[in-house]
Amino acid sequence: MPEKFIIVLDQGSSSSRALAFDLDGNIRYKAQRKIEAAYPSPGRAEYDAEKLYLSQADSLAEVMAKLPPDAEAAALGIAAQRSTVVFWDRTTGAPLAPALSWQDGRALELLAKIPLSNTKIHDLTGLYKTPYYSASKIAWALENYPEVKAAAAEKRLLIAPVATYVIWRLSGGKSFVIDPSQAQRTLLFNLRRLKWEPKLLSAFGLAAEFLPEIKPSIGRLCHVETAGRRVPVTAMLGDQQAAMLGLGLETPNSAALNYGTGAFLLVNTGRQTLKIRGLLNSFGWQEGKGKKNICYFTESTVNSAGTSLEWLRQKFGLFEEIGDVDGMCRKSKNRLHCLPAIGGLGAPYWDFTTFTTFAGFSPHSDKYDVVRGVTEGIAYMVADAFDLVKKKGFKIADLKVSGGLSKIDWLLQFQADITGARLTALEESEATAMGAGLAAARGLGLAPQWTAKVSSRVFEPAIGEEERQNLIKGWRIFVKDIRRTSRDLRKLNILPHA
Repeated sequence: MPEKFIIVLDQGSSSSRALAFDLDGNIRYKAQRKIEAAYPSPGRAEYDAEKLYLSQADSLAEVMAKLPPDAEAAALGIAAQRSTVVFWDRTTGAPLAPALSWQDGRALELLAKIPLSNTKIHDLTGLYKTPYYSASKIAWALENYPEVKAAAAEKRLLIAPVATYVIWRLSGGKSFVIDPSQAQRTLLFNLRRLKWEPKLLSAFGLAAEFLPEIKPSIGRLCHVETAGRRVPVTAMLGDQQAAMLGLGLETPNSAALNYGTGAFLLVNTGRQTLKIRGLLNSFGWQEGKGKKNICYFTESTVNSAGTSLEWLRQKFGLFEEIGDVDGMCRKSKNRLHCLPAIGGLGAPYWDFTTFTTFAGFSPHSDKYDVVRGVTEGIAYMVADAFDLVKKKGFKIADLKVSGGLSKIDWLLQFQADITGARLTALEESEATAMGAGLAAARGLGLAPQWTAKVSSRVFEPAIGEEERQNLIKGWRIFVKDIRRTSRDLRKLNILPHA
């Protein structure tokens, strides 16, 4: 009897990966292609959409070639970055413009003209009015890219997040679908009605005809053609939602922290949305049709986690690879405060005017202090949201942690110290892929019992409550003053930042 495999596409901000899981949840084969966003000017971040697709298609082809000749690719699941948006021609499949990254803030001024208030948008979408979600970028592209504008006029335009574009291409243009977890990130999706929202489409001057059909996250969505095989697509999820599934956090009050390009704190709130000012109500997943099979999350987004450390590496050459960060933090003798605001401040501030700022330099400060300051700044911003969740009555004693930065022990220890929670790190950073694989297996009607491996790397708070509150008080004073100072400096227009 041929062995069955679940194929997973894990499309992230810095790489496109493909993995083949056996039905016991073991990764048997995998391939990866690196991708890089371009930053053509301050506030802009984009990908070559064709290269982005090919990176995913090539990694998939490599994995399919590794399967035994008689093996069956039983299902395919895809997890992808959520707010990067692609524009392409429905007749040729060719991209019409760069894929605008979720980190891209070029539409900030346009967004300010949208007549709907932040409160109204949050009520409809669970999100806030920021340039990082797709709607304002779509409106900007229709105004500024002639090819996009012409395709819209001629009804040739298709617009969607990356996962939809990848599946559309792999299906030969036959499947134009999206699940609610990614549709939400367009800022055009009604979180409760599970449909494209006419009020939002009207506010942004957009038409639903260019957007994909919304289908459940888990179930038989469509088929793709790969390596001469016709494979059913049975799961489509945002990367953070897939990570929650992979971590086994499917019950209310369970929580996880995923450190990647950004840092994401998610708390499962079950079938109900929970309003916490400054935090998001995120769609989790929908398993089959009907609203009984839906879960939601309260989510906090730190826009620049890995991005901030990568900035130190690329622009200043302070270290060679992320694995060096922990050792550099340990060599630091003097604490610095850093507000890592590259790409703007996410939850709970939603502030895109504050500058990345350091405080506390002295003649004794060195590069080790700078790296430590940025590392601890990431943890402080996560803690700001964690504190709001605690005040709402959630008692989170244990946080499961995943993502590339979860290998930095200093970060995890300080995160435990500043939140007062115990952190348990995964043995391997494959929560996203495992979640997509689990979902795809379920979409076939299977009941997999995969569990993410948890290592002995457990981080308990090592400071008392008095010291913790003193650190938090100092951080809040720093953030408040820097936000005010940044606003004042921008009014004078003397700094060259966009």
